[in-house]
Amino acid sequence: MDNRNQQAETRKAVIPFDNSYARLPAHFHASAIPTHVAEPWLIKFNRPLAEELGLDADALERDGAAIFSGNSIPEGAEPLGMAYAGHQFGQFVPLLGDGRAILLGEVIDRAGKRRDIQLKGAGKTPYSRRGDGRAALGPVLREYIVSEAMFALGIPATRALAAVVTGEPVYREQVLPGGVITRVAASHIRVGTFQFLASRGDTDGLKTLADYVIDRHYPDLKSSDRPYLDLVKAVVERQAALIARWLCVGFIHGVMNTDNCAISGETIDFGPCAFLDAYDPTKVFSSIDRGGRYAYASQPAIGQWNMARLAETLLPLIDPEPSEAVSLANDVIAGFGGLFQAHWLDGMKAKIGLFTEEDGDLDLVQGLLTAMHQGGADFTLTFRALCDAAESADKDEALKALFATPHQIEAWLFAWRERTGREPLSDAETAAKMRAVNPAFIPRNHRIEQAIRAAEDDGDFSLFEALLTVLARPYEDQPGFAAYTAPPLPQEEVLRTFCGT
Repeated sequence: MDNRNQQAETRKAVIPFDNSYARLPAHFHASAIPTHVAEPWLIKFNRPLAEELGLDADALERDGAAIFSGNSIPEGAEPLGMAYAGHQFGQFVPLLGDGRAILLGEVIDRAGKRRDIQLKGAGKTPYSRRGDGRAALGPVLREYIVSEAMFALGIPATRALAAVVTGEPVYREQVLPGGVITRVAASHIRVGTFQFLASRGDTDGLKTLADYVIDRHYPDLKSSDRPYLDLVKAVVERQAALIARWLCVGFIHGVMNTDNCAISGETIDFGPCAFLDAYDPTKVFSSIDRGGRYAYASQPAIGQWNMARLAETLLPLIDPEPSEAVSLANDVIAGFGGLFQAHWLDGMKAKIGLFTEEDGDLDLVQGLLTAMHQGGADFTLTFRALCDAAESADKDEALKALFATPHQIEAWLFAWRERTGREPLSDAETAAKMRAVNPAFIPRNHRIEQAIRAAEDDGDFSLFEALLTVLARPYEDQPGFAAYTAPPLPQEEVLRTFCGT
């Protein structure tokens, strides 16, 4: 055998860790060693992401079952659970922490950005309380599918690096196969991380954390006269933009607790999340959201509420005079709604082919949504069909067919054509731009459930692989996967989604 080939086959998988969070004060985190599992098997390895991170993809793919299950800890890793608090459905819990997630460490990717690598479902941590620290296979597959779909849609989100079957059962309402997902994030620092320190009156710790976040995520603020107020402003801006993008693709997070709100502005934690089929602004999927707190249209208000909780923690750093700190922070939080509205309206206007500005544009957008709600029209299919209608009025019938009765959209179509007629682009150019922001494919809830059922019941991952393939190119027409654009049949409809714990 060629010596070079032999060396390539036997070289050990190396991850070039540089673990800055582990160097923060000891009470920010706790050591957490993954629990050994019986027979790990690598379901999926995200080779392009590994290469983006500057990792040895060949070695990781070879050794992935051991590494991504937690059975083998790579050299340089400093496994830990992060401490944080959080408001869960409005109720404050002073200590939550990573109960089933273990941060292996951080790497600097090829673009020079620092990224966390974290195992989720790899066993107990000091923050597990009465939990087992494990994840069932279903939530692992759901997070892999949806997080990678969000990335392909262009929405900031954590990424999935690998998924593993553990070869051991987990016990929920029933016995299920266990799994571990390895996810990558700009960081896993949350609003709840700040709340953890603030609830303990740890102002020094808050300053340390805020300085760390500024250095890691918002370095332009280091020269600011009011860096901590400007930190709140920066996080508010990212959250407003993020939630607007969620709404533009019909995404419902499902559990927008402050411990699930990332300071980086990424979508994090894909537990009971779901995408709209028929448009309904009050829609809730999450089985634990019994009061509809995190319904589709409630997400902007909850985003603002979460940002207020962040601002509260930083008041001692914003200004030494409490009343002045509150006044300054309130001004920032009050601006959330306007920021969200601007991002959302820009996104929705692009979806209906409007790229200039007129006074009636908001009413036109709202008119379409009202018609969709009254007509029971599918959110994704309506906007995609509108792209075809923009190119040719001959395609109007296909759009009308999505509504319970055609007259529910006819008047709107007339007003829309009158408005788009004042746009400077040709019909073909307008349609092309619309197709670039209106996906043909989303992670349909029933398709995700079908993939999970096949994997859990039969060990069949072909539906999981097919979903990943089609969702990697959501804005392209893919004739071979046309069935994946269809909404569920009545017997396929998913009414409730569940948290993995």
